[in-house]
Amino acid sequence: MGAISLRLPQDLESKLAQEAQVSGQPRSQLIREALEALLSLRERQRNEAALAAAATALASDVDACQEALAVAEEFLEVENEALEGSWWR
Repeated sequence: MGAISLRLPQDLESKLAQEAQVSGQPRSQLIREALEALLSLRERQRNEAALAAAATALASDVDACQEALAVAEEFLEVENEALEGSWWR
């Protein structure tokens, strides 16, 4: 496990110390959890932005839209048949 040394503003250090005391967890554990949450959030935001960009690009491509509609029409009947059954209730 790597080690990192960092300086925190006094107000952030106070909040960290208070949370460590209330939760009974070491400050280092709280910092790891916070960093993991931040990095996961940023990764999710990047993935969502990439997905939105891809959807926008596909939506502006007439051929892609026509192909998507054709595929949807092919599966519509099968999907409707599946929904008519009571197996999922």
